[in-house]
Amino acid sequence: MSSHDLAQMRPRRFTANGPLKGRIRVPGDKSISHRSIMLGALAVGETRVTGLLEGEDVLSTAAAMRAMGATITRDDSGMWHVHGVGVGGLLQPQQALDMGNSGTSTRLLMGLVASHPITATFVGDASLSKRPMGRVIDPLSTMGAEFTASPGGRLPLTLRGLSPAVPIEYRLPVASAQVKSAVLLAGLNTPGVTTVIEPIPTRDHSERMLRGFGAELTVDVAADGARIIKVRGEAELKPQDIVVPGDPSSAAFFVVAALLVEGSDLVVENVGLNPTRAALFDVLRLMGGSIEELDRRDVGGEPVADLRVRHSLLTGIDVDPAVVPSMVDEFPILFVAAALAKGRTVTTGLEELRVKESDRISAMRAALELAGATVTETEDGLIIDGTGGDPLPGTAEGTSVVTHLDHRIAMSLAIAGIASKRGVEVDDTRPIATSFPVFESLLESARA
Repeated sequence: MSSHDLAQMRPRRFTANGPLKGRIRVPGDKSISHRSIMLGALAVGETRVTGLLEGEDVLSTAAAMRAMGATITRDDSGMWHVHGVGVGGLLQPQQALDMGNSGTSTRLLMGLVASHPITATFVGDASLSKRPMGRVIDPLSTMGAEFTASPGGRLPLTLRGLSPAVPIEYRLPVASAQVKSAVLLAGLNTPGVTTVIEPIPTRDHSERMLRGFGAELTVDVAADGARIIKVRGEAELKPQDIVVPGDPSSAAFFVVAALLVEGSDLVVENVGLNPTRAALFDVLRLMGGSIEELDRRDVGGEPVADLRVRHSLLTGIDVDPAVVPSMVDEFPILFVAAALAKGRTVTTGLEELRVKESDRISAMRAALELAGATVTETEDGLIIDGTGGDPLPGTAEGTSVVTHLDHRIAMSLAIAGIASKRGVEVDDTRPIATSFPVFESLLESARA
């Protein structure tokens, strides 16, 4: 790391500062934010969205839908108003659609354009332009769309849609919610029934929200466990009022903090509890965590509740590897919970964590050891022997844990710090802004 990079770093020591009390609300879910703008743009009438995650990726989606005819505005109260053009009504964009860094926007919008009689060019930043789009190009080509892509099926690429497109039955070769969603969105403007067969279930926000907007969509489970999803085309979508649920991955840090810090009694409002995303809360309950669902409700087809979390003595468990897909991003914070539990927690089946923003298995082992935890690293997970509810020792003066520019590691170690005797020094808090810019201020307000 150059001296310039070192000068830019923002270290911070997170220390114990009393229990977490009152009510907080975490930012909106990104997957649902993207889809509320897209589906609102295909409905006739006004869709109103509150709690939209206003990150760069979602703003790329909004800009693209504007370029294809939808009217999208944000009022002073933070509510977004989407006046849609109707399924089949997308207009020819006048210039290239700039997707920034958003893979979700790109793959889902390619699906939307594929069954409309328009031509669109997709461009993105350097990082997005390295990502292959072939897995979406294949099924959409079968439906009749034509593609001119950069080498390796990458951006920039130009898509010429076909209307009427051809309905297909497509079996996903890789588990991908984005590919599934792209085919279903193309199916909205395709006569007849478009079918996606999903051998391994992936997050199902598209299916739930398409139904919420009035599409005719069915999901059946085959004898081998595969999900068979069918959508009837030439759909008429009805505008919706959507309150975007709080992101369960963001809520996770505050839930664990309240479980670990003595005297805490915290309500995290409006948390999305989609079962394909929220397994962490079930695992924490198995460990003895007091997490109560208040006012469980359905918003735009998604289950939502306020979570009341109270300080609890956790007990170590063997975490079933079957839950990994529905909490893959939550393991760093689960490791922190395990470090203060009574007895041993064993995690397996986490190979995927080695190829995230950093190698989260070895990074978390090294960081927790510096904070005084007892951790053993295995090929596919960690074994953690907890303190039995006592705070962690924390890091020594002048010693900081290394976050490897990984936002989830930075936030997990911040929570370890508030559940420690001396505090934990985090080498750089800048990466937190990629997913949760208000994390530090929210942590202060919960402890005020």
